This record gives sequence, structure tokens and C-alpha cells, in this order.
Amino acid sequence: MEVLDPELNHAFTDHYLDVEYDLSKVMFICTANVLHTIPQPLQDRMEVLRIPGYTEHEKHQIAQRFLVPKEIAATGLTKANLKFTDDAVTHIIRHYTHEAGVRNLSREVANVCRKIARKVVADGKGVEIEITNTNVNDYLGILKYRDFLAEKKNEIGLTTGLAWTEVGGQVLSTEAMLMQGKGRLTLTGKLGDVMQESAQAGMSYVRSRTHQFGLPKDFYRHLDIHVHVPEGAIPKDGPSAGITLCTSIVSALTRIPVRCDICMTGEITLRGKVLPIGGVKEKLLAAHRLGFRTVILPKDNEKDLAEIPPEIQSQMSVHFVENMDEVLQIALEHPLPVPGLPPVADVEPKFVSDVAQDSELTN
Repeated sequence: MEVLDPELNHAFTDHYLDVEYDLSKVMFICTANVLHTIPQPLQDRMEVLRIPGYTEHEKHQIAQRFLVPKEIAATGLTKANLKFTDDAVTHIIRHYTHEAGVRNLSREVANVCRKIARKVVADGKGVEIEITNTNVNDYLGILKYRDFLAEKKNEIGLTTGLAWTEVGGQVLSTEAMLMQGKGRLTLTGKLGDVMQESAQAGMSYVRSRTHQFGLPKDFYRHLDIHVHVPEGAIPKDGPSAGITLCTSIVSALTRIPVRCDICMTGEITLRGKVLPIGGVKEKLLAAHRLGFRTVILPKDNEKDLAEIPPEIQSQMSVHFVENMDEVLQIALEHPLPVPGLPPVADVEPKFVSDVAQDSELTN
């Protein structure tokens, strides 16, 4: 901090040589993959420039224009010996690399080139091989990363959310299940403190809207709710899963399935307000890559669409929402009861009897 502070670095003292240096004219450049691990006092003395990772289209162009010619020349091959099709490059990007840059992509391309070079040495210079998405596995082995498997039908309590990671956007499913119990909310999937708080806030929102959802005021006294985010070995945290967790809980309680063709991201308050989040570009690109064409985003993130490539925007339908009521009207298979009308039943709700019957069958 003494080196970076402009009030102190004009007379910086090296503790080894015990000599003063004037560092006021020196510009220091530091790089990091994530910002939250840098101490706040140190961040205050820096100007932070955020550089997003490459999109899949950008990686593809970098590979075909620069990486492939570079590695072919480095291994002594010619363009006649080896050719990468566009589908092969896309396959390598999706299933053999998981990064924001292109370092591992360059390694995988070089790996293929070396194996072809060995074949040229053994069989002669007349070898001509075209790498496609069907034969690339013969050179790189089994897939290292598999795409998120989107559900093919609407299901109760299952919602698809969007997350940001150091290597780009990611799609995560969130499940909610009801059981007879005493009102406990269980959260699993190696969730961090922020995501656990988001789930608690979503549950409080639901309890405050029991009349609108057609639920008895004391519904939580007889039920336990289990919320799970798969891939439990991977730590997950961040303020962008609030509306996803809440939608799963509402779906499980009302027995209304969630649309499987929609994914969402956004934080929730106790009053049901949807707050803006970060990493919109990476999240939308992840949704597009995995085949989702309808996305729910906070209203305040509308300005972030300027960062999305036009060809991606033209294929996506984005709903900007301000509160949780709007999210539910879009995400659920059919609309919730209209506010102001009486609850669905003044006696025991249907879902409680359903759970009881399921429990008896299980026993």
C-alpha cells in the first residue's frame, strides 16, 4: 500500500537497502482473476479496469486466425497436412476448455498438431487429415466438460438460473421439494452465506404473500422445504440467485410447474423487489450457448445489453422485471391467483394433502 499511495511513494524506503526511492512517477500494473480476494484498502489505492473474458465467437475467430496457423507452423506441418473445421474448433472450446482466455485452447490445438506431426513422420509427407467434431475425440480423448442438460419438460420446483464464474457464465438448476415437517428450510449444494440469505429472503417474501398464492397463513408449520443446487462439490455464492431460489419455492408450494425454456438471474428483497446484478454479458452468452432463448433480468440491468453482440441479442428474448410478481407471471406455467380474490381454499390446501398421501404411500 505504501508503494501505491501517491502521498507516500515519493519517499518510499526500501527496508533491505534502507534507501529512499521516488516512486511517484512509476505506474504499477497488477492483474487478478477475481476482485473480491484483494483487500479493500489496497483496492482503494488502485484504478480498477474490468476486462471481460472472450465470447465463444471471439475464441473461435482467434483460434482459426492465429492459434491454428501458429501451432501448425510450430510442429513443422503444412496447411495441406492438417485442417480444423469450424465445428471442430467449437467442439474443443465447449468440451475441452473452461476458461475466460484462450491459453488452454492453444494447448489443446497444439496437442492435436503434435499427434498429426508424429503421423506425418511415420507415414510420410502426403498425410492429409481434417479434424471434425466427430474425430477430434480420437486425438484429445474423452470430453473434459459436458454441457448443462436442460430439462425437456416443465417441472414443479425446478428452476434454471444463471451464475457468473471466473471462467465465464454458467447455468445452474435449482430444486425445491416439500416434506411433512415443522417449518424448517434446508439449503444444500455447498451454498455460501449470500445465497443462503437470498433463500431466507425468498421464503419471507412467500410467507408475506400467502393470500395471493392461495396458501393458509400457517402453511409453514406443517412443512419442511428443501432447496438444493446440484453439483454440491462446487462452492456457489453470490447475490444473483435470489429470484431463482424464490421461484422454486413458490412453484413447490403452489404446485405450478416452472417453464423449462426460461432462465433467470437477479437478487430479491423482502418486499419482492428485484435488484440488479453483475456479469450480464457472460450470463447471457452462457444461456445462448446452451439453447435458452428467454431470459429474465432485473430492470436496472437493461443498460448492460449494450455489451451483448448484436447477433446474440437478435436471437434472445429478454424480460426486464422490477418485482417478484412479474417474475412469477413469466416463469410459471400458468398465472398465479389474481391479488384481491379469496384464497384457493379456506380449509387445508391441496398441496398439504398431496404431501400427506405421498408420505403414506412411501411408508
